[in-house]
Amino acid sequence: MNDFVRNSLLLATPAPSMEPQAHRLPIEFTGSGSEYFRIWLVNLLLLLLTLGIYYPWAKVRRLRYFHGNTLVGGEPLGFHGNPRKMLKGYLLVGLLFVLYSVAGNFSPMAGFVAFLIVTAIWPALLKSSMQFRLANTSWRGLRFRFKGSLGDAYRAALPLFVPGLLILGAVTGVADPQKPPSWYLIIVAGVMLLTLAVLPWLLWNFKQYQHNHYALASLQTTFTATLGSFYQTFFKAFGIMLLSLVLPVGVVVAAMFALKTSGTLNPSSGVLFALMAGLGPLVGILAMLVVLKPYLTSRLQNLVWTRTGNASLRFKSKLRFRSLLWLTLKNWLLIVLTLGLYWPFAAVALARLRLQAVTVKTRESPDTLVSQVSASEGDAAGDAAGDLFGLDIGL
Repeated sequence: MNDFVRNSLLLATPAPSMEPQAHRLPIEFTGSGSEYFRIWLVNLLLLLLTLGIYYPWAKVRRLRYFHGNTLVGGEPLGFHGNPRKMLKGYLLVGLLFVLYSVAGNFSPMAGFVAFLIVTAIWPALLKSSMQFRLANTSWRGLRFRFKGSLGDAYRAALPLFVPGLLILGAVTGVADPQKPPSWYLIIVAGVMLLTLAVLPWLLWNFKQYQHNHYALASLQTTFTATLGSFYQTFFKAFGIMLLSLVLPVGVVVAAMFALKTSGTLNPSSGVLFALMAGLGPLVGILAMLVVLKPYLTSRLQNLVWTRTGNASLRFKSKLRFRSLLWLTLKNWLLIVLTLGLYWPFAAVALARLRLQAVTVKTRESPDTLVSQVSASEGDAAGDAAGDLFGLDIGL
């Protein structure tokens, strides 16, 4: 769903220094759970019958439904992807991971080298995927473009390579990979902590790569969010995670202490005591898992898209954490109660909440914008066919 929401918001390009504009392009989502349920059910059955080969066709049907029901200024988006080209992409990625799995069966070193090779190819696949997806997304007949270069993709992925190179250097110093020394395990643990530390940097790099290169003919977006704002968001998320984890545990511990001091718990009620002792951490972990994703999703959508723009268009994203948290709880409860059948209804509800949290404004009439863009659109006509890989791998 993140890819879909990202492409749906491409028309929204803010410029923080702009004065308030007269023209407003509301974003509406008109899809319904019952309609998408039929598409989802047919896709699921065909996926099972074809052992997964139908997946690109299923994805195209899903994206066409969601794009077609996303109205920007009263006009729907369109998706024109070719499932045969998408199948090539999935087969390529599948082949890479099969080779990685086979290499791992020979030796840990071979598996790790294969992993590094896959990681090294990944930025090229990201660039290809973005170019394919944008060139096949349209509004009022105009195709979007992605102008990021291959070199920019590898520079954006730099934080991804640092931990891998450190581990590779450590592996080369181990005589017997089957019995690594204690210092090697310490290095691996340190690299894992380093990976967590550079995660906001990695995400900022990729968002900068993506959001600096969205284009519609002569219009191209820029990204003004700072690295510090990403670290600030992740530090707050870490605090939310700790609170979600500690609060339920504290409540259970306090209840156990109160029962024990009051004499309600005695040696014969050890089973109840053990049950409560195990319940606290379990509830804390569940609360953390449920709360963390809605918090990051809401904060990152507001941060990333409010800081993406050009001089012609702007928007404001006001996705509320509490609204997203409540919808997440409701969706998961109904998915569990219906044994998964509520999933398409949940997807529609989530898309509606995220898209309709966005307000788009433009300093000139959309009709004028379209006429200006149409005059220079010829340069972008070959983007979809000119892509090196011509694939959409859903990155």
